[in-house]
Amino acid sequence: MLYLTTRMVVGPLARTYLRATVHGVDNIPATGGVLLAANHLSFVDSLVIPMVAPRQVVFLAKSDYFTGTGIKGTATRAWFTSMGMVPVDRDDSKAAQHSLEIALQVLREGRAFGIYPEGTRSRDGRLYRGRTGVAHLALTAGVPIVPVGLIGTQNVQPVGTNRLTRAPFTVSFGAPIQVEGRFDGMPTGRARRELTDEVMDAIAALSGQERADGYNERAH
Repeated sequence: MLYLTTRMVVGPLARTYLRATVHGVDNIPATGGVLLAANHLSFVDSLVIPMVAPRQVVFLAKSDYFTGTGIKGTATRAWFTSMGMVPVDRDDSKAAQHSLEIALQVLREGRAFGIYPEGTRSRDGRLYRGRTGVAHLALTAGVPIVPVGLIGTQNVQPVGTNRLTRAPFTVSFGAPIQVEGRFDGMPTGRARRELTDEVMDAIAALSGQERADGYNERAH
């Protein structure tokens, strides 16, 4: 109920006040487990995708957002919870494994899970090589991957500020990439790499970004 109420408010807000242009929502399966794999330009990416998607999309969020106190802490926790966010301690040495376990649980429950194959935000606007976790999840759970191309979200919340700016941005959902039966008999490592590269090619086609040769690394 909280999620539906939030969507009734923030969906129209994203399309009008935040000036969102949305393409391809019909590419998201109405039911069943599905991965939404997107490029990553801004913190708000994990908010705008659930705002405009036709079904709830679960993203992982820093556990800090769920532990605040007082009115602000309570409001923040309620907001992230209503948007389907799941807390994870990114400083935990087992965070990566825990994140995969959460994602698989969500997918096996027939829900939608959002992931950034680059691993972290692009600080120069280029699209970096995808990490194979996205393929591992899709192949393990047997679910399709919907590529998502984000354009302009870095202008909605520029790096270094907590304020939202009324800047136009675009969210494009591409055709689902099916995995069932396609990689049978192929070595696991090769299957994950080929599927991940296919996903990144689809994201690049939607976002129009320049490609980077290597992996993106978290800022220290």
